[in-house]
Amino acid sequence: MKIFQREQRSLFGEILDWMLTPLLLLWPVSLALTWLVAQSIAGKPFDRALEYNVQALAQLVTVQNRRVAFNLPQSARELLRADESDLVYYQVMGPQGELLGGERDLPHPPDDEAPPQAGEVRLRNDEMRGVDVRVAYTWVRLELPGVPQPCLVQVAETREKRSVLATEIIKGVMLPQFVILPLAVLLVWLALVRGIKPLSQLEERIRARKPDDLSPLDDKAVPLEVAPLVSSVNDLLTRLKDSIATQKRFLADAAHQLKTPLAGLRMQADLAQREATNADELKQSLQQIGRASVRATHTVNQLLSLARAESSGQAMAMQPCDLARITRQAVHDSVPRTMRAHVDLGYDGPEPGEAGVQLEGNPTLLMELVRNLLDNAISYTPSSAQAPGIITARVLPDPFGRVLVLQVEDSGPGIPEAERELVFQPFYRALGTDVDGSGLGLPIVREIARQHHAEITVEDARPGHSPPGTLVTVRFHLGDRPASAAAQAGL
Repeated sequence: MKIFQREQRSLFGEILDWMLTPLLLLWPVSLALTWLVAQSIAGKPFDRALEYNVQALAQLVTVQNRRVAFNLPQSARELLRADESDLVYYQVMGPQGELLGGERDLPHPPDDEAPPQAGEVRLRNDEMRGVDVRVAYTWVRLELPGVPQPCLVQVAETREKRSVLATEIIKGVMLPQFVILPLAVLLVWLALVRGIKPLSQLEERIRARKPDDLSPLDDKAVPLEVAPLVSSVNDLLTRLKDSIATQKRFLADAAHQLKTPLAGLRMQADLAQREATNADELKQSLQQIGRASVRATHTVNQLLSLARAESSGQAMAMQPCDLARITRQAVHDSVPRTMRAHVDLGYDGPEPGEAGVQLEGNPTLLMELVRNLLDNAISYTPSSAQAPGIITARVLPDPFGRVLVLQVEDSGPGIPEAERELVFQPFYRALGTDVDGSGLGLPIVREIARQHHAEITVEDARPGHSPPGTLVTVRFHLGDRPASAAAQAGL
């Protein structure tokens, strides 16, 4: 039992998360940016009013009797104080730092500020009596001999109106978003439901199919993004259809091949049970039964070997294997049969454990491959005590080409070029031979070679001679080098 079992992911939920998460994360960012923009927008009209007031006060600074004077009419003073929300302060300082009018405690501009230009109005944020204020200030240069310093004119205003206006702007912008955001989420959800509807329709079409319907799906009725998936499913259906057809053909051929020895067993058993059967006839029938049972057993073993090779697939256990050791063992196991058949069987190649004879593979299947090649060569090589047949198993390492080659050569009649591809089909046997076999040896060899990503070829052992013999070559690629490069290396 898994302690941390992960739930199955929902494509709908995952897409919805990826669409809504940025939207929800950007919403507070939008609030912050709106606040900053609102503060800037709300302050601009009030800044212009402050600039106008400073310029108006600057015009009231004059020179009278060679002295600097500031005369602010009572009406103008009352106008500056006539704001219900904010307090307005002003200050006029003379060229010697003396107060000409207004509030004495109004903060002065920073000392490290750049020198002012004539008539320039500047703005800054400051604090007056513990309250934040917005200050507009300028310098007034007077044509007064001996007075090089300008006069400072400042107007300060508290920020209450600005905050109220910024709040109203934010409310006007943000309140509709509280309605728009849920509506946007709903529209995203509806659009996503509509967008994945073709997947639901595809699922319904697949579920409505009959179990034996392996025809391709229509990839024109699905969105472009789903078309590769449908194409992959169609490819799988095609391969499944071919596999089922191969299995049906295989079962039919297997039943046909087993029918012959089983029918022979029954016939010989019936003959042995006749009342008029003498001892010699009974012995002959028993011999026939024995041969038929051996043939049936061999056919069943070959079928099991082929099924085991075909079912190995990608789950086949791979480990370092010594091909020289496997080949020598298979040759040693075949010696008793070759001695009965008067066949000269030999091994040609490096000793087990030498460099270049190791490969990654399944030792059981590789042993089956070599044994089937040797059995096939022994079966089809004519031999007698006077003229023994010759069979040679070779292992040829090529460390430079990253190839390891296995060859089985015999002195038999050879395989015609037109039949060299057909002999790898199950139950096919070369024409013109009376050898008792099942026709499964070479198909098993090809399947095991395919499982090991190897190439197998059949050619004449001695071209131009009679008999030409047969040379079966299996090339195992030990690295990532392409097969064509290995072929050009001469192996």
